[in-house]
Amino acid sequence: MVTTIEANGVPLGIEQFGDPAAPLILCVGGTTMLSWPDELCEALAHGGRHVVRYDLRDSGASLTVDPEAPAYTLRDLAADAAALARELDDRPAHLAGIGVGGMVAQVAALDHPAAFCALTLAGTRPVAPGPVDDDLPDHDAATMGRLFSRAMPDWSDREAVAEFAAGSAEILGDDPAVARGVAERKWDRTPGSAPAVQMANQLGVVFAKLDCTPRWRERLAELSLPALVVHGRRDPFFPVGNGEALAREIPGARLLVLERASTAIPVTAAGEVATAMLGL
Repeated sequence: MVTTIEANGVPLGIEQFGDPAAPLILCVGGTTMLSWPDELCEALAHGGRHVVRYDLRDSGASLTVDPEAPAYTLRDLAADAAALARELDDRPAHLAGIGVGGMVAQVAALDHPAAFCALTLAGTRPVAPGPVDDDLPDHDAATMGRLFSRAMPDWSDREAVAEFAAGSAEILGDDPAVARGVAERKWDRTPGSAPAVQMANQLGVVFAKLDCTPRWRERLAELSLPALVVHGRRDPFFPVGNGEALAREIPGARLLVLERASTAIPVTAAGEVATAMLGL
């Protein structure tokens, strides 16, 4: 059940799994909480954790103002994560971020070290959207050409949005059926099914427009908490070299490469990822 909690002065949509008295794992989605599979959240809860996944601003059940012109920065989103962790538990939390949510998580762990006791980063990279560092592999050009040359759907049409998401997943190498189901859930829980918000949910338009300065990659060596980096071997959006770089630059980080995965954590890998996360 999705509820709303205020953190850092912002209403954020959350969903909880497990015992609220158990140690907290806070999951930052790639804009939407549904980036974290139900099966993984349930496996973590069965492992004795209180799992909370949440929507970033301008997504899903969280505060929506103007997705096409966000009046906040990456560091505001990081502050949201730290404030939400404190609202949910007095103890430091295990922070987990996927995709662009992994960028939020990196900055949150650096800017608010007292709020977190462990860090999981999945399918992400150590730099913001935009020009990539020379040593990091960029998006696969052929895949991106196919992905972004597709005509946009009618964002007010649930079936069209679901079909578009399934087609995108097929291009990326993710499971089209899972992507379709997630897209339908996103559409159903977006207030008013507003086209602009749907676009933000599906394509990360909001995040691409954020002020993400200053850089944080050079600070990763400051991290002193246990860290896990999870990455799909077949990821064409953030190729696996990005995850390898994160694991090298965060002291003591463990790298878990999912050999058959692309951008999403497959349902079939939920148990393996949960075991690794619970081991931090």
